[in-house]
Amino acid sequence: MPNLPPDDDPPVRAPVPVLDAARRRELRAKAHPLAPVVMIGDAGVTPAVIGETDRALLSHELIKVHVAGADRATRQSTLDALCAALACAPVQSIGRMLVLFRPNPDAAPPRSPAKPRKPKRHVTKQQAAARLERKKPAARRHS
Repeated sequence: MPNLPPDDDPPVRAPVPVLDAARRRELRAKAHPLAPVVMIGDAGVTPAVIGETDRALLSHELIKVHVAGADRATRQSTLDALCAALACAPVQSIGRMLVLFRPNPDAAPPRSPAKPRKPKRHVTKQQAAARLERKKPAARRHS
């Protein structure tokens, strides 16, 4: 194997997505039923936490992060550090829960919703019988 120079270039990341109010509202609604997938303890933002959060964002795009035992300023600095390190957008920060979003460029594009079908009309027995009578050819008289 030839001696290759070490690869010191950091991985190329997409720019931090900018979320408008409508998109942020949509993401908050999607994040509501989610459980936190990353827990940050007293050690704060470590390389292990950044790596695990990166893997979670690759898998899910939208995640919740639980920050244990920190005051408001520490939680805000944790949010800022994660967003800067992972090129993700902060969606929401309520209490000890952070919601992060980073679109996955390899993910399949979302499917467009199917066109709604017209509901079937309920037909009574009398209406069905009347339709059959109209469809029957007139009886011929043989003389």
